Amino acid sequence: MIVVTGAAGFIASFLVEALNSSGKDNIILVDDFSRPDKENNHKSLKYQSKIERSDFVHWFSEHYASIDFVFHLGARTDTTEMNYAIHEELNVQYSQDIWTVCTTRKVPLIYASSAATYGMGEHGYEDNHDVVAKLKPLNPYGDSKNNFDKWVLNQNTTPPFWAGVKFFNVYGPNENHKGRMASVVYHTYHQIEKTGGMKLFRSHNAAYKDGEQLRDFIYVKDVVSILHFLSDCEVTSGLYNVGTGKARSFYDLASLTFKALGLEPKISFIDTPVDIRDKYQYFTKASMTKLEKAGYKKAFHSLEEGVCDYVQNYLNA
Repeated sequence: MIVVTGAAGFIASFLVEALNSSGKDNIILVDDFSRPDKENNHKSLKYQSKIERSDFVHWFSEHYASIDFVFHLGARTDTTEMNYAIHEELNVQYSQDIWTVCTTRKVPLIYASSAATYGMGEHGYEDNHDVVAKLKPLNPYGDSKNNFDKWVLNQNTTPPFWAGVKFFNVYGPNENHKGRMASVVYHTYHQIEKTGGMKLFRSHNAAYKDGEQLRDFIYVKDVVSILHFLSDCEVTSGLYNVGTGKARSFYDLASLTFKALGLEPKISFIDTPVDIRDKYQYFTKASMTKLEKAGYKKAFHSLEEGVCDYVQNYLNA
């Protein structure tokens, strides 16, 4: 059986949908299933059992013999939460508990890291193990993800296969519950519904014009494709970037949302909230060389293709 943690969340629920589409329902869903705003993400999934997040590690330690693979995608992902202890509980301590069972019971593991670990990009965006200890994330979320990566790389014993996947800016279906943390596509679509326009964050960095902040945006369908590749193919264990290798602007993202709706862009700018202004990445672009050398050859959705599919076949369907 396959375990997927965070199964009521964004990427994990879409992964389970993809597994179901490939004929697999031998899946254990793990999450806090009490949130009604996540119910639509998991109510139609096919699976063997649901296990509450708080019960899972104990359950896993007793039922490990039936588990073939663990996708540990559950995490506290709010980049505006400044209390490190909240992130540490789930992103570090809970992840260490899962790693330990996977190691002692020899169960392969893929876990969610993040591009937030790269901070301002002082050391680039390469998924090189040598640079991890030098990275300076901008917020407690990034710190928690990098601290777990550092802990992993210091372990003398590991699962038979492991991969820490550094997700860049993921957008796509099943992110409805994420609120402030949902993608610009999601927020643009709903602002257009309400007001006919979109307000993007103004740049507070002289090197970037308003709306021209650049990120590596990756469609969730491509993320799931990479997760399938890493779990199915015999690749070297380690950290892997999950981006496209291309940086595009937030203005592009919003404009393409208007275009997918057949509308002319109506975009204005507001100040970036003070609580995140100094914790804001103005540029990210994944180095994808490592994944390519591992054998991943599938083309990514362009931003144009991904936004169009998301808007027309999901948000506006």
